[in-house]
Amino acid sequence: MTQLVEIPLWLLVLIVLFAAVTFASHFLFPSVRWFFRRRAERLVSELNKRLERPIQPFKLARRHDMIQRLIYDPKVIEAVAHHAKTEGVPENVAFEQARRYAREIVPSFSASAYFGIAIRMARWVSRALYRVRLGYYDETAIAKIDPEATVVFVMNHRSNMDYVLVTYLAAERSALSYAVGEWAQVWPLRGLIRAMGAYFIRRKSRNTLYRRVLARYVQLATANGVAQAVFPEGGLSLDGTVGEPKLGLLSYILSDFTPGEGRDVVFVPVAINYDRVLEDRVLLEAAEQGERKFKFHILKMLGFVGRQIRFKLTGRYHRFGYAAVSFGDPLSLDAFIGDGKHRAEEVGHALMERIRDVLPVLPVPLVATVLAETDAGMIRDDMAAKVAETIVRLSKHGAYVHLPRDSADYATEVGLRMLVLRGMVTEQDGVYNVNPDERAAITFYAASIAHLLAEPIDAPAALMPTS
Repeated sequence: MTQLVEIPLWLLVLIVLFAAVTFASHFLFPSVRWFFRRRAERLVSELNKRLERPIQPFKLARRHDMIQRLIYDPKVIEAVAHHAKTEGVPENVAFEQARRYAREIVPSFSASAYFGIAIRMARWVSRALYRVRLGYYDETAIAKIDPEATVVFVMNHRSNMDYVLVTYLAAERSALSYAVGEWAQVWPLRGLIRAMGAYFIRRKSRNTLYRRVLARYVQLATANGVAQAVFPEGGLSLDGTVGEPKLGLLSYILSDFTPGEGRDVVFVPVAINYDRVLEDRVLLEAAEQGERKFKFHILKMLGFVGRQIRFKLTGRYHRFGYAAVSFGDPLSLDAFIGDGKHRAEEVGHALMERIRDVLPVLPVPLVATVLAETDAGMIRDDMAAKVAETIVRLSKHGAYVHLPRDSADYATEVGLRMLVLRGMVTEQDGVYNVNPDERAAITFYAASIAHLLAEPIDAPAALMPTS
């Protein structure tokens, strides 16, 4: 028992390595995980004290547990059996395919990442790029939402900045779970976005099994009170207007909803507008080509960032005008379906109308509207007078108009300066003309508020021009 045993050095190293791994996996790692889990629980407990909508346990569950719960859900198992029978493959093969879909979809929410990193980044980026304004917001109506209801923010999609802007403005209310497309499935964005609680979706997938797994995840999250944010248009607006809803995610929620049973689902319409849409050139090019296909050029992006840094260092940096967000009247599914309306199409169209009704009007869309209505050049005073007339028309329709310094004249100056700096409008001898090559861009910005001038809307009295 006490005799010496000689072994090769490589074998000794291997034995020590195995012993170290065993010690770490059985003693060290569980202790470390327990330590960080306890810290995370204390953080969530403190956050829930100040959030209007506390973070739900479902959102805090471990990702592995959520994936297991999803793939063993009776409706997913039924979908797996149907897929196996339809496609003529073994059920275990179909089940593994469903597991891959679940691993792709399910997020891994981290309260530290969301509130410690994402919120701060969203606040910094939003304020660095825009003068952020809160538009119409009926605090009384929002406060009346049942605390036990699941809140779903439904937004128009103007820019990828929408995610950042709404995350920043909703920071004191809840942690939002976004549905994001394939563009975010790239390293290192994927891990960060998943840690923020977002779930990935294949917008163009026609695979029935994938759609059923996705639908079940959305239904489970909704049933468990997870606050969500969705873009019913399904993609960025190519022409500047608020488009018609694509009913995928809405139909998933409605198909699993029974009035009077479980949680109510309350949709909060969110309308977003900008003086400058960061991707406007890309969107206009896609519109001209007639297909929703965006080309990402890393060199162009780096060049854009480099120019902004140079402007900042040389004192020539200007923020991209105003960005404004309005919150429309909430729509309760219990109340809406109680009126006899229950089809996804009716819910979708009702929500998009509420978004259009409260869309913020900003200086650039105002000036672009005036310029789009004439082919002749205009002096600044005439343009300011036309802008003032347009504001009166918008006011009669109950629209929310943001007037910097409470002045139509100054709003004209702000909007005109932005368009001249970007080369969309030219000035010669005090006369301003639309650059012929930029007519589509002027129309793009004017289109964002065109519906507010088309016909009167039944908007709340609170929607009046404000500074």
